[in-house]
Amino acid sequence: MKKNKVKIIVILGQTATGKSDLAILLAKKYNGAIISADSRQVYRGMDLGSGKVIKDSISKEFSSEGILHYLIDVTDPRKDIFSLSDFLRQSLKALREIQKQNKLPIICGGTGLYISAFIENWQLPKTKPDWQLRKNLESCSLEELFSRLKKLDPERSLKIDPKNKRRLIRSLENIIQSGAPMVPIIKKEPLGDFLIIGLKRENKTLKKLIRLRLNRRLRLDMCREIENLKQAGVTSERLESFGLEYRYLNRYSEKKLTYQEMKEQLTSAIYHFAKRQNTWFKRIPNVRWFQSKSDNKKAFKLVEDFLKS
Repeated sequence: MKKNKVKIIVILGQTATGKSDLAILLAKKYNGAIISADSRQVYRGMDLGSGKVIKDSISKEFSSEGILHYLIDVTDPRKDIFSLSDFLRQSLKALREIQKQNKLPIICGGTGLYISAFIENWQLPKTKPDWQLRKNLESCSLEELFSRLKKLDPERSLKIDPKNKRRLIRSLENIIQSGAPMVPIIKKEPLGDFLIIGLKRENKTLKKLIRLRLNRRLRLDMCREIENLKQAGVTSERLESFGLEYRYLNRYSEKKLTYQEMKEQLTSAIYHFAKRQNTWFKRIPNVRWFQSKSDNKKAFKLVEDFLKS
């Protein structure tokens, strides 16, 4: 490993900036496979709302345009929370499989916590699920959970979505079990040599891209996806916890919002989420940022030079 470290490409950035498209183009050119770093794409049936690539119909494994994708459709949205520990365990397993196939690993996604943990090779304290504690916490309101987290771990409360019940519960479970805020242990030895490519757009362009993408997903009947999930047994409370598209379309489904109110509020929520993503990604060092699709040629040249070095 020290003499010949694996080379790993990371593609990160705000929502709607074209990360998946670039990842697939790079994977095609350089014999790559993609590990998704997205906290909602892990769930089966959550396709349009999470922005999954279209699955190849003939493939038993999850592939798109002939490119293998890992950590997509790996768990059931009706069941337990997919945690950061789950992501780390499964992403490392995927990395080993990609290495065995002599393919280029490409990490692609917008969940900053996942990406930071992978790049820095976090090793988390091992905690077993406390089902009784989770049941007790489930009975609390969002306000109660957030207030409790704020008291126990003020720093974590500044970074978490206060309306995401599953994340609030998981954070509280870690703190209560350990008796202190959970601090990741960072290994000294990195997983490999990283080239980190970041995609960003000017605010005006980003807002336009968000509106266009939302309209396209609605035309593809994203509302039906919500109904299918509910019919499969995913509760309204669970959909709320997934945030963004699932939260606002669920409210529209339950007639708490009109169609126009849903579109307006969801567009605003996605834009504010993109701003939070940008804040997180600014903390990650050595990111090579690209502003537009016309920069793809520069990104390819960067990857070419990286792989030759």
